Amino acid sequence: MTMVMSWAEWFGKDGLGLAELVKNGEVTASELAAQAAAAIKAVNPQICGVVEIFEDAVSDATVNGANPEGAFAGLPFLLKDLGPTLAGQLQEQGSLYMKGNRPTSDTFLTTKMKTAGLNIIGRTTTPEFGCCSSAENPALYVTRNPWNTDFTSCGSSAGSAVMVGAGVVPLAHATDGGGSIRIPAGVNGGIGLKSSRGTFSIAPAASDFTSVVSTQGCITRTVRDTAAFVDNCRGGAPGEFMPYWSPDEPFLNLIKRDPKPLRIAVSHEWGPYKSTPHIVSELERVAHFLDSLGHHVEWIKPSIDFEKAYTAQTACYITNFAQTVNNLLRMRGLERPPGDLIEPMNIRIWEQGKDATYTERADMQLAFNETARAFGEFYEKWDIVLTPITARETPPIGTTEYLTMTDNPSALDWFFNLWGFFAYTPFSNLCGTPGLSLPLARHANGLPLGMQIQSGLGRDGLLLQLAAQIERAIDGKWNLGDLPKIHVTAIA
Repeated sequence: MTMVMSWAEWFGKDGLGLAELVKNGEVTASELAAQAAAAIKAVNPQICGVVEIFEDAVSDATVNGANPEGAFAGLPFLLKDLGPTLAGQLQEQGSLYMKGNRPTSDTFLTTKMKTAGLNIIGRTTTPEFGCCSSAENPALYVTRNPWNTDFTSCGSSAGSAVMVGAGVVPLAHATDGGGSIRIPAGVNGGIGLKSSRGTFSIAPAASDFTSVVSTQGCITRTVRDTAAFVDNCRGGAPGEFMPYWSPDEPFLNLIKRDPKPLRIAVSHEWGPYKSTPHIVSELERVAHFLDSLGHHVEWIKPSIDFEKAYTAQTACYITNFAQTVNNLLRMRGLERPPGDLIEPMNIRIWEQGKDATYTERADMQLAFNETARAFGEFYEKWDIVLTPITARETPPIGTTEYLTMTDNPSALDWFFNLWGFFAYTPFSNLCGTPGLSLPLARHANGLPLGMQIQSGLGRDGLLLQLAAQIERAIDGKWNLGDLPKIHVTAIA
């Protein structure tokens, strides 16, 4: 079919840029959807990031309720196959057990996204229940890194990250319970914000049991798209268990100004975990760059009982995921997970966590509180903490030690090994604070390496301000100006 623009022109516009074309009458939202669908069909066989295209939403950009007057004016958008639901469309959560699951109503956040003008045209891959470092179950799909398809996309927002990384869509929905926005963004060359607690709705199904650590969001290619998504999609539904906050000024306005000179703490040795020498050298390079922008940069780490915090975080995940599985079993009247439908580590997590006591959860919360207070005190003296996104290199496809397909007999051992890889992202989930992954560095093997900036509760705008300053300083050339091997601009 005939495209409304070349692939170079398509990639040259971010989400707000494409929306502007619609608002000016230069293209229609349905034409954008058709071009996005063509991009999916061209690159998906190589990287497998999209489970399903909603063809009716491609043909008619308003069929799912996208508001043509919204900020994104009918922009094609992909929904992670986990979290918010779209009435009438499948949500299978990366699991054979959930095959055919078709929610009958929208979640509140879905209505916010549609009001913002986002046209949901498909769903993206995720590991089973989001509990894994990578979307790799050959019985379902294997999502691959567009920079080198021999390597993983990481996760859990795997499909969204590779589709944004490959230029298919300028932004896509993602979720983050321990780094699941920031890690795949960092691995695939995107921008990923894990927002402060109290930003995005969790209604109606989720509660304080899980939302203590989990949040919603998106992966993008530009800071302003991230700012616009948060500005337009934030806010709680009636009956949320906690207050929802808004900044004094929309983020889209705020990011037009550079932040004042900031106090930036740089570190990578967090308790038992530290980065590889090459990652440390990249961290040093980015720290020098921030210093050149006029910020005070110093190597110093928060005074935290890291081992206690990692132990509490592990208890949180095991008990949370165990109850996720438990609730799904109740739906079908089953007493235990079927081994042919639920992945091995998720069954072990269920076995480990299903009978946890209130005292164990209370002890976990006490450790959460101690950690959050310590980070809070640190953020009274320092504006930003800079770390890498990961402590190790991105694994090749099939590295089972990080997958829920592993034969590791111990859920505890599996999680602690995972923290050795994802050492720097989980504590902003524990504390409810914001973290932002920026595509500023590269692994020794050439794959993208995200750098993470974190700050205190409610300082999301400060992170975006700094990110926008960086973006202007590099003339928008994230990923050192390079593109991945699998990319829309390579479509014949």
